[in-house]
Amino acid sequence: MITIVMGVSGSGKSTIGEGLAQRTGAAFIDGDTLHPPANRDKMARGIPLDDADRQPWLEAIVAQMQHHREAGRSLVLACSALKTRYRDVLRQGHDDVRFVYLRGSRDVLASRLSHRSGHFFDPALLDSQLATLEEPSHEEALWVDIGDSPATMIEDILRVGGAPLHG
Repeated sequence: MITIVMGVSGSGKSTIGEGLAQRTGAAFIDGDTLHPPANRDKMARGIPLDDADRQPWLEAIVAQMQHHREAGRSLVLACSALKTRYRDVLRQGHDDVRFVYLRGSRDVLASRLSHRSGHFFDPALLDSQLATLEEPSHEEALWVDIGDSPATMIEDILRVGGAPLHG
């Protein structure tokens, strides 16, 4: 089982992903660690990534997913997965992938980003991410409101169970 915790920057993907992995005994990977240095530099300078920038990043994520599949290990992955096309690349026809969409208002996201330190993402890019976001359908992903506490969010995700959710 591969669970991809998705959403825009500031939605809590890493926090929820790590907590979910700990609760389930799965491995955890923060997709941000797989960005090439050029992408990190671009985002730190407030320049939005385009599809060409994201392609090698998506390929690196897919390689990690395949590695965990081959090892027979469950994986929780934090990844923005903003567009349907990106989710299709990540899914690649496998039925062991489910998406959990962390959804929140722009105001809550902006507030979270303004209080975050030590991350390469420029908070000014939030509007660009929101404009790029193609929200998944409720059939494609489990929607979780980021207004709840991380513990409540993780419990909500676990309550749905282990069945893959995909379109």
